[in-house]
Amino acid sequence: MANQADLPVRTMCRVLGVSASGFYAWRERAPSQRSIANAVMTERIRQIHRNSYESYGMPRVRAELIEQGVSISRQRVARLMREARIHGISKRRGFTITTRRDKRQTPAHDLVNRRFHATGPNQLWVADMTYVPTWMGFLYLAVVIDVWSRRVVGWSMGERMTADLVLTALNMALEQRKPKDVIHHSDQGSQYTSLAFGERCQQMQVRPSMGTVGDAYDNAMAESFFASLEGELIERSTFQNKAQARMAVFTWIEGWYNPRRRHSGLGYLSP
Repeated sequence: MANQADLPVRTMCRVLGVSASGFYAWRERAPSQRSIANAVMTERIRQIHRNSYESYGMPRVRAELIEQGVSISRQRVARLMREARIHGISKRRGFTITTRRDKRQTPAHDLVNRRFHATGPNQLWVADMTYVPTWMGFLYLAVVIDVWSRRVVGWSMGERMTADLVLTALNMALEQRKPKDVIHHSDQGSQYTSLAFGERCQQMQVRPSMGTVGDAYDNAMAESFFASLEGELIERSTFQNKAQARMAVFTWIEGWYNPRRRHSGLGYLSP
């Protein structure tokens, strides 16, 4: 069709080994039911992908379609996404180290030993901090995540990595969940080994647990959360100021990650 202005149709048909009448019949033929169905399904897939911060690959897109009542195979979803050039995103390449240990403080024992497993809510929480770059400097984020559901049960943002930052996140989790004898696992950062944090844990019967210094795998679930945050939001955004970053992170956690984002570890359910 694109070469009709340069070459006669009959010449092109002869070279390609098709009949001119067959070409004209194909051009006038209405789209098949299958092609129409594929076009409609592709648009649904495109909308799901767009709503996921353009992060979902085939498994999560398919899980979303199935919840919407669509019976569809993995192969068809993969093919339609490939043809439409719709791709999920991969997680970040490395870990960001924010841990600064205070050698004057004694860290808690590691009660987890990389076994991030719970049979119910409020048995094991993991916690960590990261930073969000803006044109006006860094915004710091502390989170507390329930291992059983992957839900962020506590979080706080501030302009400094202080004990108050992690205490605020812990207090939010305590207020929301009111746990009994929960393990709180973190790294050995000075914020978590501080006297104020230790006293709060003792007061609320929280059992602190800490991995080794500089080994991200000792707190792999928290690192996985930050990898999602970085890949889906931070790396694809430019924040002119800290207020803008605060709103974006808040929206991502409370409007997307907690209520809607699907996790492979939860059978593609959301927290």
